[in-house]
Amino acid sequence: MAWNVFKFCTALRALGSIMIVVVIGIVGVSYYSVVIAIYGPALLHGGTDTFVSLVVLFFFHFLLVMLLWSYSSVVLTDPGGVPPNWGPLRDEEIADTDPLMVSGYGTPDLDVNQLPVVSDTTNQEIRFCRKCSQFKPPRTHHCSVCKRCILKMDHHCVWVVNCVGALNYKYFLLFLFYTFLETTLVSLSLLRIFVAFFADGEISGTPGAIAAIFITFVLNIAFALSVMGFLIMHISLVAANTTTIEAYEKKLDPKWCYDLGWKKNFEQVFGNDKKFWFIPAYSKEDMRRIPALQGFEYPIRPDLYPLQEL
Repeated sequence: MAWNVFKFCTALRALGSIMIVVVIGIVGVSYYSVVIAIYGPALLHGGTDTFVSLVVLFFFHFLLVMLLWSYSSVVLTDPGGVPPNWGPLRDEEIADTDPLMVSGYGTPDLDVNQLPVVSDTTNQEIRFCRKCSQFKPPRTHHCSVCKRCILKMDHHCVWVVNCVGALNYKYFLLFLFYTFLETTLVSLSLLRIFVAFFADGEISGTPGAIAAIFITFVLNIAFALSVMGFLIMHISLVAANTTTIEAYEKKLDPKWCYDLGWKKNFEQVFGNDKKFWFIPAYSKEDMRRIPALQGFEYPIRPDLYPLQEL
């Protein structure tokens, strides 16, 4: 029997907010090493040292602000849940013969005729979650850690102590993006110190400061390499309009019905307004015009599922 990697998240539940403390700790030691120990004092040296320090400190603080903004948005934004008693759109004339109504998706305790009418423009199979005892929209999965169904669930991330779903997936991607840029910048800015340390070069500073710089360099280059891998993976998922769970379950079927081409797939995550692409927010116009950003409706490929007349 294949091992389900997603069940591993349940074992990490106990970590909780400890991961937030770890992130803040890494940010703190990086700030000390780059700003306080090296480039802050170098501002007073004059000449090239001052110019280089100004450039490094500007980009360091800019990326740090964007990183923390994106991170807090992922942590604090609800990924999207299924409203109580949500149900699929039903046609009263065909309700008695609808396979959904007579299949095992219903339960003796749930009268589907009492469910509210909710639009389902994709006409895809509506599943029933026995753990939540309710129907769930397309692309929704039950999270065993959060104990509820999450709209377009990608995965439960212990680093953000939250699920990554329809409403915060963009923020998660931006968190990865700015983390990669920030850790790469820190690694490059500390590289000369790291090289001098092993080359027995002259390094100014106390032993504690040198140790902090060494630890900061190792942590940041490790994070830069690991985050780069996750970032590349998620870029490929966005380009194919799929999630981590869907890729794991469906093995990226070449006839994946939600793949509308990389441009439209990208817009379903980041929106159409270019001014909002690199910040963890959406324009009101995008929220109004792109149903996929709400997590309930997703357009499908017309060549695979042509529209049917009702």
